Amino acid sequence: MTEEFAEPQNSEPEWLTIPALVEMLGITQSRVRQLIDDHHLLAIRRDGVLQVPAEFLRDRAPLPELRGTIFVLNDDGFTNEQAMSWLLDVDDSLGVAPIAALRAGRKAEVRRVAQALA
Repeated sequence: MTEEFAEPQNSEPEWLTIPALVEMLGITQSRVRQLIDDHHLLAIRRDGVLQVPAEFLRDRAPLPELRGTIFVLNDDGFTNEQAMSWLLDVDDSLGVAPIAALRAGRKAEVRRVAQALA
């Protein structure tokens, strides 16, 4: 069974712009920006353009486990760029990137590791 967004194997993630998210999610640009503002998605500027990794979506919607994890990282004092880096880079204690662990159903473990970063 193939998932719509396969986990990358040590490669650069696929990045989606706001217009790409509008098209993919079938919602307005203001609604996409609201998802970002409300921490359902995390976006950073890459080459001056606000972008979201495709891994943050499942079934054409934000990954539900992501929001609480973003809040934990924000509470730890992480900037959006630092939070993005942590989510996408392999974490030694998890053995995989935190986003991969979230997608695999390891939400509690990811949040425990994130809380320990404070």
